[in-house]
Amino acid sequence: MSSLSVYHVSSPDLPNKVLTHFDDIAATLAEQGIGFDRWPASMRIEPGASQEEVIAAYQEQIDRLTTEQGDVSVDVISLNRDHPQRAELRASFLDEHRHDEDEVRFFVAGRGLLSLHIDDYVYAVLCERNDLISLPAGTAHWFDMGEEPHLVAIRLFSNPQGWSASLTGDAIASQFPRLDD
Repeated sequence: MSSLSVYHVSSPDLPNKVLTHFDDIAATLAEQGIGFDRWPASMRIEPGASQEEVIAAYQEQIDRLTTEQGDVSVDVISLNRDHPQRAELRASFLDEHRHDEDEVRFFVAGRGLLSLHIDDYVYAVLCERNDLISLPAGTAHWFDMGEEPHLVAIRLFSNPQGWSASLTGDAIASQFPRLDD
């Protein structure tokens, strides 16, 4: 089940609130300019599937997103616990960073913890299958797929070159719970 834990930056061990109802999660994130929606995943895709397989299976949803969002670059995160570089890939997303472009993630399978640092709060969104989350350009965030990843997520960026992150240099991400905590 998807959830949202909201923390003040001064208390990373104790959330101010934890939400599990879709409408409450969507409304709380919308107040911060973050889109949160649910789309039914049309096909079963297993973590570890290739980018080509995932894009082919979800071409209709990708076309819909690119029409709605104007996004022009698509990539796929598809990992399972057997992936030989899972630790390195996990580490590459754990530091707080920003993108100069909007980012949309559609979770096709599995789950991941997307944490957003907005003003004096951290919004930790546990995203699962069917969740669609939209981050405006410049939103500070980090992502944890867990020590034993099990996820497939389609990411769309409004940058033709695709994923390009700028690290914030803030160590805040290391202070908050990870997916496996």
